[in-house]
Amino acid sequence: MNTTQGAGTGPVRQATPVRVVIVDDHAIFRSGLKADLDPSIHVVGEAATVEQAIDVIARERPEVVLLDVHLPGGLGGGGREVIAGSAALLSSTRFLALSVSDAAEDVVAVIRAGARGYVTKTISGKEITDAVYRVAGGDAVFSPRLAGFVLDAFGTAPADIADDELDRLSARELEVMRLIARGYSYKEVAKELFISIKTVETHVSAVLRKLQLSSRHELTKWAAERRLL
Repeated sequence: MNTTQGAGTGPVRQATPVRVVIVDDHAIFRSGLKADLDPSIHVVGEAATVEQAIDVIARERPEVVLLDVHLPGGLGGGGREVIAGSAALLSSTRFLALSVSDAAEDVVAVIRAGARGYVTKTISGKEITDAVYRVAGGDAVFSPRLAGFVLDAFGTAPADIADDELDRLSARELEVMRLIARGYSYKEVAKELFISIKTVETHVSAVLRKLQLSSRHELTKWAAERRLL
């Protein structure tokens, strides 16, 4: 993401290739994106409008949809309308918003609709490949700046911080937790804290275990609810 879409140690490969649908109204961009994606990612469909997107997603049932936020067609809802029209598939198909816009209102709107992440079109091929694998694996993917918009929007309700929860974490684990929850990659956390990537991985595993969480997405929600970011 402008500073963090990678997972730090490269894309996490799955047993089977990730099936992806690309939704964007510019054919040249779709072609360029396909060329930049790792060969292990299979593009099984493309669409340029809201209606086309809903149709191809229903037909192909991909693991991930790379979705432009602003699309022609539909009732003017753009990417949000595509997600709404595919609501029955949200348990198996994850949406990753991909846009030239980094406006807070665009980010929050598409996440409220059900997208699992939001990256800008300045992202590199390696970074978007990594983001696809992370979203397919259940993570939420944002740059730190865009993640801040989401945390501001969804973390506004105050919640009591249980001392025993925080007491489970060491000072270093708390530092790692905050950065990971903000959307930093393992590599970026390592650079920020002057530790190795392997050490970051160890701390993240410990944090998730101690807090009884199963993913970075749950960790971000947990930290936002407790105003820890």
